[in-house]
Amino acid sequence: MNQLKLPEKGYQSRIRASSIRLACWNAAWVAATFLMAFGPKFLWNKAVVLTLLAVGLDLAVGVGLILASKRYVAELDELQRNVYLNALGITVGVGLIASVPYSVMDIYDAIPFHADISHLVILMVFTFVVAHRYGTRRYK
Repeated sequence: MNQLKLPEKGYQSRIRASSIRLACWNAAWVAATFLMAFGPKFLWNKAVVLTLLAVGLDLAVGVGLILASKRYVAELDELQRNVYLNALGITVGVGLIASVPYSVMDIYDAIPFHADISHLVILMVFTFVVAHRYGTRRYK
């Protein structure tokens, strides 16, 4: 019986390591995006060279995040991959469907505030978390 648990333990260990790697890349991307967004105003007084370096850093870390995500998905088993990709598909759909009306409402002053991309990012993160949890519970 111990022999049967060893591969699963190896799989769990691999998924845990991959999840931690993905979380680290995610945190690095959030930090790089924060630096890119707020650095010009609060740290280097809109110096163009430093702003462009921050943009380059954000893009480079973003590529690392994409590659870590790809590796994470490749290491999932078939059911977990299906749940993850379904949640991702729902998230992209919600982002696309919500973004155009949101932009139009801003253009025609139908909302009392400026439509900011960060609002859509928050909506997409919330959508992914809910869709992923729903998918995970559905298959338990």
